[in-house]
This record gives sequence, structure tokens and C-alpha cells, in this order.
Amino acid sequence: MAMAVAVEQRISFLGLKPPREVEVMVGLVRDMDASSFCSILDVVAASLEGRDCSRDLQALASSLPLSREHLSHVISGIYTILQTALRLSSLKQEMFKDDLQHLRREALDAASLQPQRSLPQLESCRWRVDVAISTSVLARALRPSVLMQVSLTDGSTHQFEVPVSKFQELRYNVAQLLKEMSDLEKRSILRIQD
Repeated sequence: MAMAVAVEQRISFLGLKPPREVEVMVGLVRDMDASSFCSILDVVAASLEGRDCSRDLQALASSLPLSREHLSHVISGIYTILQTALRLSSLKQEMFKDDLQHLRREALDAASLQPQRSLPQLESCRWRVDVAISTSVLARALRPSVLMQVSLTDGSTHQFEVPVSKFQELRYNVAQLLKEMSDLEKRSILRIQD
């Protein structure tokens, strides 16, 4: 029984009582459509990454049916939520989701899971080492090169030749990127999901 009481009294990552700007934001976004909320969320996330978002904010202010005051309250609330969540390295993803749902914004999950427009992704990559025995350029004779063929999700196929040194550079950069992704996965709030 004591355990059930302890679970129910878990304190949100925002504290015992959510900050005033978060409470005001929750009241304003209840009737907001998901696309408007996503566009505001994108601008706030870009701001947290350190990018200049003044033009984006002006575009939001002119395109959304909110007054500037209401828009500033919504931006302030989202900024507070994200900034607080990113500061806490001990914050678990499930707790973060539960706390957001507790704020009565279930549409946040639905909006964040909607597919975003993106560039074609790599579907498959085939490669082979090719050694030219005889070429018109004598310097290239008996030098290995890597022939690569990549297929993208939009159905296009590209084939190109890469010197071994560039292939090694590509291999190194991919390994470095995988290590950075692994380091990011260790932060509980930034788990990469399939």
C-alpha cells in the first residue's frame, strides 16, 4: 500500500507545481491544431540548439491565428519544458512522456510521431574493389579503387568510383558518427528509436 502511495506522489520533472508559463501554455494549446503546435515546437527546438530564430518567429506570428501575447506564452511554456528536460540527465523517457500527458497535451506525442518531410534515405549500398590493369592514364594503372552503388528510398540508384583513401575517410567518418550516436543514446531523454 505504501508503495502505491509513493508511485502516485511522484514529482514531475518540472517540480512540485509546474511553472506559471507552462500552466498558461497548457490552457492556450488545448484547442490548437497539431501542425501549428509542431511549427512552434520546431522553432523552440532550433532556438535551444543556438540558431537565430527571429525570422521564424516573425513568420509564426503572421501565420498563426494567435495574438502575439498568446504566442509568446506558448513559446515560453514549450521552451521551459524542453530546457528543463534537457538539463536533467537522469530524466527517463517514459517519465518525460507521463509528465507531458499529465499536462494534458497528448497531441504532443501524436505530432512528434508524424512523419516529417525529409530527403531520400540510403536503402542499400554495394561496393567492390576494382584494380585497373590498363588505362589511358599511366598513373592510374594498377591502383585500386572502390566502385560503389547506392540505392535510395526514392528508387534512384547512383554509381560512383572512390579512391581507396577517400573510402577510408568515409569509413572513419561513419565510425565516428556511430560513436556519437551511441553517446547520445546514453542520455536518457535523447534515445534513438526505430
